[in-house]
Amino acid sequence: MNTSLMIIIVLVGVGAFFGMVLAMANKKFAMEVNPLIEEVEDILPKGQCGACGYAGCAKYAEAVVEDESVPPNLCVPGKDAVARKVAELTGKKAEATEPRYAFLRCRGTKTAAFYAAEYEGIFDCAAAKLVQGGPKGCKFGCIGFGNCVKACPFGALSMGEDGLPIVDRAACTGCGKCVQTCPQSILALKSFDAPVEVACSSHDKGAVARKLCKNACIGCGMCMRNCPHGAIKLEKNLAVVDSTICREKCTEAVCLAKCPTKAIGALVDAKSIRKTA
Repeated sequence: MNTSLMIIIVLVGVGAFFGMVLAMANKKFAMEVNPLIEEVEDILPKGQCGACGYAGCAKYAEAVVEDESVPPNLCVPGKDAVARKVAELTGKKAEATEPRYAFLRCRGTKTAAFYAAEYEGIFDCAAAKLVQGGPKGCKFGCIGFGNCVKACPFGALSMGEDGLPIVDRAACTGCGKCVQTCPQSILALKSFDAPVEVACSSHDKGAVARKLCKNACIGCGMCMRNCPHGAIKLEKNLAVVDSTICREKCTEAVCLAKCPTKAIGALVDAKSIRKTA
């Protein structure tokens, strides 16, 4: 018999033998998958954002089905609608969740911010930050290379012509992926009924902050002194709003008119919030 033919026959035989062995092993050691896990996974939004604290939707589905201590409302993008469905499937109680969206704490646009250097490296915020904190003079603000936009699994962010990311509040699920990605830590998750917020992250002193960005908070304290409810404090030259106090007590956001750089802005109408609260 031809030698090459014999080799082919032997290889086919060996392959068939090991194929049968693997098939038998797979059948013997196969683990049964709880069909409820697949049902739960099917109703999750599949953003794989990790906001639930697990490595993707499949892992959360497995955990919420098999572990009694895992609540059904951890899927932030899914919000209450998904939480109710997961609770119904798993027989658990779903607590109400507060919808949130990503808010950019910076107004350092191309025209407002001072550029200290021209950056020619990798078009990436984290990479640019390694080179003297980025091209802008303000080292606290948005670098503007869109890492957050690329990280958003739901297409809720886009880069504006002014060099800053734009958040589509209607599309934003509040998963926090952009917050985790931003090397400047200037994206924050805000409640939809938070009346006002400071769109700045600079801790530079007033004169320096204003020199580096026309829209910067200069830490003058005007908003703090004019807030009748004590909802605004100064922390390291930066005004910080307590959204809970602001939401519960504010009927007229007088702080907005007092800010000389308009670093603090209205997110929603305070009076309408007060009436519907």
